[in-house]
Amino acid sequence: MSTIFDQGFSLETFSKASDLQKRLVFTILALFIYRIGTYVPLPGLDPSIIADLASMHLSGSGFLGMFNMFSGGALGRMTIFALNLMPYISSSIIIQLMTMVSPTLEALKKEGETGRKKIHQYTKYLTIGVASFQAWGICLWLMNTDHSPVVIGNLFPIIAVPSLVCGTLFLVWLGEQMTSRGVGNGSSLLIFSGIVANMPVSILNILEQGRAGALSVISVIAIFALALAVIAFVVYIERAQRKVTINYPQRQAMAAQGHFMDTVNHLPLKINSAGVIPPIFAYSLLSLPMMIAGFLDTDNEYVMAFLDVFGGRGSGSAVFSLIFVVLVVFFSFFYTAVVFNPTETADNLKKAGGYIPGVRPGKATAEYLDYILTRLTTVGALYMSLVCLLPDFVNSQFGVHFIFGGTGILIVVGVTIDTISQIYTHILSHQYKGILKKAEKRRR
Repeated sequence: MSTIFDQGFSLETFSKASDLQKRLVFTILALFIYRIGTYVPLPGLDPSIIADLASMHLSGSGFLGMFNMFSGGALGRMTIFALNLMPYISSSIIIQLMTMVSPTLEALKKEGETGRKKIHQYTKYLTIGVASFQAWGICLWLMNTDHSPVVIGNLFPIIAVPSLVCGTLFLVWLGEQMTSRGVGNGSSLLIFSGIVANMPVSILNILEQGRAGALSVISVIAIFALALAVIAFVVYIERAQRKVTINYPQRQAMAAQGHFMDTVNHLPLKINSAGVIPPIFAYSLLSLPMMIAGFLDTDNEYVMAFLDVFGGRGSGSAVFSLIFVVLVVFFSFFYTAVVFNPTETADNLKKAGGYIPGVRPGKATAEYLDYILTRLTTVGALYMSLVCLLPDFVNSQFGVHFIFGGTGILIVVGVTIDTISQIYTHILSHQYKGILKKAEKRRR
């Protein structure tokens, strides 16, 4: 960031970056459309009873409460976007796991852009199946709930299932458009906007509890202080890097002749290379057993025990927390392996004539990078697990739904950092284009 300001970043520079302005406008309009969709209800439901069900099942920090947070409150209002992007994320997980065991998918992955498009197409097909399954589970749950009659009419599943599936597919398409024509990652921004939209309500609820005497003044202050501390901690970890020194003998030789002044090179390795993907993947994968429970009799003692374990009737249990931590750790290592290949990086360094001081090029370099990355990923996975489980701790101690902590703050901070970085990249690109144009004019 400091480098960008050194390059002369200002509001004047931003005003001249017309392409960036168009991208920002498109992103804002897309988010506006998404937020409107989160208020379009499914036909055939009684709104007042849906509100009562939401307050009973979705107000805690358990799984369903987290699912509702990801959807921006759409699940609690039972709108066309109630499933949000969770079926698509679940499908992406399944396809990526299959890529590791299926020779056909592995071969497609190595084909480059063509193979990537085919895998993405398969992911969309699987998304339709997963979304249909989850939508049918929601419909059965609404029709069989022991509350007052929620569904109006007998044709509700015929209308609701296609509506929910189409809502998910529309969000997948909208996220792709935001990624290609806007700023930032479209899917992450959609989840980000849902979390941010619910934060003011959560803050007002805490202040209202303090005013009513349900929470002491010290508790209210402690909650907000903890929130600020968590934000600062997450920002620090997300920006932290382990810089591995890289030497290039050829460049050093040229520098000795005066061709290059700067010969210091570093390979930056983030503590949290996987970003916000592991907790999102973990919650998405845990949504499948909850949807399966929707097909079963909720009066059955075993089904009720299952729902209690997975946080469907309140805060997440110890078993749910343990399973969640295991999944976060697994996806941290899995996704880090996807985005960073030590062997490939070592081969590229060797071809470029680079080496790490004190480490032989080739296999030894790959093992050294893997050694560092394994320890960084371990720390990153434990950090994410700790932050994500924070809402359960606050809820048990203060009885407050801490929506601006845990997974929510990870996503908000991570997406914010990524989006700002892309904005700065566009501004720098605009500056460099201006410099090149001036240089061409001088040559003429």
